[in-house]
Amino acid sequence: MSSNTYNEMDDELRPEYDLSQLKGGVRGKYASKYKEGTNLILLSSDVAEVFKDNESVNEALRLLMKIAGAKYTKAAQPDA
Repeated sequence: MSSNTYNEMDDELRPEYDLSQLKGGVRGKYASKYKEGTNLILLSSDVAEVFKDNESVNEALRLLMKIAGAKYTKAAQPDA
């Protein structure tokens, strides 16, 4: 028996799934973003109420670093 023979027991897809809705997908649609990587940090709800976007969080953290005397290189700073 050939290894390509269809075996109904190997089919895990449920019969109620409509395969016609699965067409039109784009392979690698988010590949470039995935390669860039992410640095996701979740904020607590009380903090998220104050900082509405990533720029406000970054600005506050840079100020805190400055106050604390933390040193960071020019390469670590974003282009502003």
